[in-house]
Amino acid sequence: MRSLYRWFTPLLGACLLLTGAHAATVQPPGAQVMMDALTRANAAVVGVRVTAASDARSAETLGQRRSGSGVVIGQDGLILTIGYLLLEAEQIEIVTQDNKTLPARAVAYDLATGFGLLRPLLPLRGVSAAALGSSQELKPGEPLMAMTGPQANDDGEVSMTRLVSKRAFSGNWEYHIDSALFTSPPVLASGGNHSGAPLFNSRGELLGIGSLFVSNAAADNVRLPGNMFVPVDLLRPILAELQQSGTSVKSRRPWLGLTSNDQTGRVQIMRVSKDSPAQLAGLGAGDVVLAVDGATVATLEAFYKKLWDRAAPDTEISLTVLQGAEVKTIVLKAQDRLLTLKKPSGI
Repeated sequence: MRSLYRWFTPLLGACLLLTGAHAATVQPPGAQVMMDALTRANAAVVGVRVTAASDARSAETLGQRRSGSGVVIGQDGLILTIGYLLLEAEQIEIVTQDNKTLPARAVAYDLATGFGLLRPLLPLRGVSAAALGSSQELKPGEPLMAMTGPQANDDGEVSMTRLVSKRAFSGNWEYHIDSALFTSPPVLASGGNHSGAPLFNSRGELLGIGSLFVSNAAADNVRLPGNMFVPVDLLRPILAELQQSGTSVKSRRPWLGLTSNDQTGRVQIMRVSKDSPAQLAGLGAGDVVLAVDGATVATLEAFYKKLWDRAAPDTEISLTVLQGAEVKTIVLKAQDRLLTLKKPSGI
């Protein structure tokens, strides 16, 4: 197991400085207590290796072979990671801190939050579950630790970082959460295995799961490289549902198959997925979405929330779009995204 001592001293120093600035609200634990808590947290971090099915639709954007991280959150070995690692998985392995490789199976993928759950097929010996924390009281500037799991010829990394902002996040792949954690400096793990990296506070409590490298961690229009983490606060209400059904009710929502951005103050299509409702309806890169069911949309958040504001995922949707110089109304039938993907064994 890797040693935390080289990262512990600067974290302790940062916590002491923070205490001076926010003494009324933040009380970091004593040095030995903090070290013990982070050591336990570190022991719960695993590497995740995935091979997707040879005909997986997600391989086009995510690749067939993927690597990332996860963290044990259940005494039965349940592991939390970022869900896109598990999409259409044919084979899953985890790598423990003592470099043991164990086969695993997917338990859940939640489209709404982006979380994924998996479980090793063999018992995890001597690994305690990480404690779930909360980001509700987390303040900008607070020192945090991000940890990546081991991979082949790689022990993983421990990176000291800080919270720089908490705000809504809209992904260009039809994804939105109302609260995300943004940190800097970024986790730049070798092999790209910052995906699924757990984020811990000084008490060793799990606060979030790493999703993306971003260039605007501080604010939408401010350039500062960092990472976006999905807060575990979103997991608690749906954890039992995920383990029981493999997803959440909120994940059953309309999907069009668009990659879009709103950087120009309007929703512009960048790419259309093959055989998706959008492609079948004749939408293409460069088209601009002006309205959904007659309601004007100018941001990805507004676009997605209007798109998802219906009872059934496979419903007809009317889009007003600008194609070249012509404004058109296009009616298309959305799909349930989960039904378009191969289910990993176990879900």
